[in-house]
Amino acid sequence: MSLDTARRVLRIEAEAIEGLLARLDGHFERAVDLLFACKGRAAVTGMGKSGLIGRKIAATFSSIGTPSFFLHPADALHGDLGMLARGDVMLALSYGGETEEIVALLPTLQRLGVQVVSLTGQPRSSLGAASAVVLDISVKEEACSLNLAPTASTTAMLAMGDALAISLLDKRGFKSQDFAALHPSGRLGRKLTLVEALMHSGEEMPRVAPSARMPDIIYEMSKKGLGMTTVVDASGRLAGIVTDGDLRRLMQTRGGETISLTAEQAMTRNPVTIGPKELASTALGRMEQRHITSVVVVDDAQRVVGVLHIHDLWTLELY
Repeated sequence: MSLDTARRVLRIEAEAIEGLLARLDGHFERAVDLLFACKGRAAVTGMGKSGLIGRKIAATFSSIGTPSFFLHPADALHGDLGMLARGDVMLALSYGGETEEIVALLPTLQRLGVQVVSLTGQPRSSLGAASAVVLDISVKEEACSLNLAPTASTTAMLAMGDALAISLLDKRGFKSQDFAALHPSGRLGRKLTLVEALMHSGEEMPRVAPSARMPDIIYEMSKKGLGMTTVVDASGRLAGIVTDGDLRRLMQTRGGETISLTAEQAMTRNPVTIGPKELASTALGRMEQRHITSVVVVDDAQRVVGVLHIHDLWTLELY
């Protein structure tokens, strides 16, 4: 019985989202354009279950590049309207379109010059009539067996909010690096850590000149403890690297002659590199693909700025 109920609920809610697809038209494009052009913030409002959905939409907007906040309509009527400023856009959520507290806000929003984008199941409602753009999120039925509790309607509301948020993300050209800057903590933060935050730089970075002799190369590798050293020319550009593996192979092929070699003679040219603004997870992928334990971090001019070792990535729990 419970499984039958669950299947019915999921089917109805899936159909509610499916029904939105046919209604995506120029109204949706205008809503995205209005939010994109907003010089202030996107304020989201809604009462009851719609308010809970609104909080999530506001949080999603803010996390992916559209500054946003949730404004409770009842609180707005008792002083919090001061949070709004000319140039803001209001995203108003009300399935019936006649929520008393939201309707009471509309004259003030008009006076402030705050344009309204509404998500409602009743486009011809008071809210719809006062909106610059109306997005129809009507559903055939609620998933509630009494057809009363907001279920399918709130699912449709949330899905439309996500559609707006991701459309804005794409329109803004929001990148993973931007996402990382807004999510510095938690598992997402670890996955989005940038190479520059983990790399060994300055005095911690192993570095020798192309003319360096083998004793100096070995000393630098031992001192820095990364199992390799960069070979850097006078202008700071990467010439190559010398690794523990390179030394073992040289000893096997050239024997005692190895100790007299210079870095330029011993190095591997064109090693794997990565930029400092790349994700640490990208660096890990390159290491695993090439079966290496470190990558050299270079800027756009191929100047060496650091070294990232696979041990530096283990603490991020990227595996």
